[in-house]
Amino acid sequence: MTVTSFHAPHAPGARRRTLERSGVRLTGHVLLLLALAGLSPTSAPAQGSRTTIILLGTGTPIPDPDREGPGVAIVVDSVAYLFDAGTGIVRRASAAARAGILALQPPRLGHVFLTHLHSDHTLGLNDVMFTPWIQGRRAPLEVFGPPGTQRLVSSIEQGNVEDIRERIASAGGPSAEGYRGNVHEIAEGEVFRDARVTVRAFRVPHSAWKTAFGYRIQTPDRTIVISGDARANPAIARECNGCDVLIHEVYSDAGFASMSPSRQPYHAQAHTSATQLGEIATAARPGVLVLYHQLYFGSTDEQLLVEVRSTFAGKVVSGRDLQRF
Repeated sequence: MTVTSFHAPHAPGARRRTLERSGVRLTGHVLLLLALAGLSPTSAPAQGSRTTIILLGTGTPIPDPDREGPGVAIVVDSVAYLFDAGTGIVRRASAAARAGILALQPPRLGHVFLTHLHSDHTLGLNDVMFTPWIQGRRAPLEVFGPPGTQRLVSSIEQGNVEDIRERIASAGGPSAEGYRGNVHEIAEGEVFRDARVTVRAFRVPHSAWKTAFGYRIQTPDRTIVISGDARANPAIARECNGCDVLIHEVYSDAGFASMSPSRQPYHAQAHTSATQLGEIATAARPGVLVLYHQLYFGSTDEQLLVEVRSTFAGKVVSGRDLQRF
């Protein structure tokens, strides 16, 4: 398992040398982008792997300027599949494309799978529908999600009728269909299959939501499970069952203890504590556990990892935006 971190050495020269040692060919544009963002991959993906995972956003409803809204891209060969669409997802995808993951060029974003319809997971859906279209996508976006997804997508389209009309009518404007969302409201079970991936949705409990999903993604060479937002439950271990990568939301036990007692019951019903996640991962046996949607509540990454490791002896990484696995 190769983890590619986008945390850079401090000196620009060290950034360049690290990247060149990894075999990444850099243009001046890419170097400028990475320097401005303070990001740099420190190793190349595993040789021969057909599958790359990119964390496009690891954030929460808390507006952390270092973390965009939740979004994970799974790239197989030259095709990207997005899971959730938080704020900033297309710009993060564009940053990854400029760093060499060409499948994440905006016009090539064609599939998105929503775990549930909390706004922090869907605010970027407008972006995924319209920005790639304006930049050249010709086919509708394939949107998979729970009941209510059609209403959400239809509302986005209806709310942008004037924008759509003006752009299509302009000289050299975008296609007449590329902005549309082709919606698939899903139930538990296999929801998508093509030559590269098989995607299975499974129900998870998340506060009072009637339907929230996690996803199990099978590619030619890896099995990946994404929790979505979920409190501790047995479905994760069942679906992972020795999977290569488990990407799971989490909150810090220490941070939770410092919260107002009036807010604790909600988070306990909506999310998974670090020690609970360690127990889940022990049963699930992933090759690597990747934390995302981290709720620190004033705690730190170091404390969060200590808490997970108190109940899990395997490999764990606290994810950051644009990290690759």
